[in-house]
Amino acid sequence: MEITYSFPHKLFNFTLLLWVSHFQATDQSFTNFIFGDSLVDVGNNNYLFTLSKADSSPYGIDFRPSNGQPTGRFTNGRTISDIVGEALGAKSAPTPYLEPNTEVNTIHSGINYASGSAGIFDDTGLLFIGRVPLREQVSYFEKSRGYMVRMIGENGTKEMLKKSMFTITIGSNDILNYIQPSIPFFSQDKLPIGVLQDSMVFHLTTHLKRLHELGARKFVVVGVGPLGCIPFARALNLIPAGKCSDEVNQIVRGYNMKLRHSLATLNTELGYHNTTFVYANSYDLFLKLVLNYRQFGLENADKPCCGGYFPPFTCFKAPNQNSSEAACEDRSKFVFWDAYHPTEAANLIVAKALLDGDQTVATPFNIRHLNHL
Repeated sequence: MEITYSFPHKLFNFTLLLWVSHFQATDQSFTNFIFGDSLVDVGNNNYLFTLSKADSSPYGIDFRPSNGQPTGRFTNGRTISDIVGEALGAKSAPTPYLEPNTEVNTIHSGINYASGSAGIFDDTGLLFIGRVPLREQVSYFEKSRGYMVRMIGENGTKEMLKKSMFTITIGSNDILNYIQPSIPFFSQDKLPIGVLQDSMVFHLTTHLKRLHELGARKFVVVGVGPLGCIPFARALNLIPAGKCSDEVNQIVRGYNMKLRHSLATLNTELGYHNTTFVYANSYDLFLKLVLNYRQFGLENADKPCCGGYFPPFTCFKAPNQNSSEAACEDRSKFVFWDAYHPTEAANLIVAKALLDGDQTVATPFNIRHLNHL
């Protein structure tokens, strides 16, 4: 009885020792820990009771790894994080944290904690019911770190995290919630715009510092894009085709300016820890794409490829439709996939710029440079 019990136990320990030794002896492939909202969610919301889901066709129609089946990505194909990861040598995209048995992927490729409708503030996205706010995403990472320590030890974990990338794409929903009309029983007194921006930056910075305490050293913090140009915001503000809501974009620009300043301060304060915070200027990149879409080979920057231009903005496949009939015929020519999210075609353009662009795109340097540090 003793032999039957102890042999598998010793065999497990021996196998684990071999696996850990192999990991420590080989070069670490690109590892990315991803935090954020629906722009980078790859399926966490599939495991929540929520109104914010992308688990049905035609979402994912152009995502090759799933053969065109929905995965939980809020677009037709790859997200910007998917594309960046591929370019930097990732063997596979980080799996969603809430997917069962996903811990084994933590060390090899990282984990994706992002959640559709989530925000910097805990109460952002409340109308959608289920979502994982940034504070909770960071708590999930803390649990993942505990798993890493059990597998490769504290020193091994620290070394791995120093080489890993931490990507944070969040803030859009906090601003979208702010600009939406008040809803009875859910509405709160709106903060002055300056206070909203300052509070967003303060809370985000607090979470970044916590990730740093847990071992993160390479950060990519993505600014909020020009929300005044997305179909939802233009419809909400009755903005004509070819135009953007400057009122909404002004809120975004003010927030991004304060975020950029805060990241510069963090680089000064924490730089001696071999820590770098890259600010990714998605606002200017995406605005340029929307205003000059034909220069990028696209043909439509007004209407969403899937779903309506007016409420309820729903992108779905009717029972008598196939997936291709539920969306525009040529997805590669549209900037917007639905009323909120870009197509894979737009994501490709933005990702390439963030990877290799100059300091107008990413500060203090681009993502490829950060990866080589």
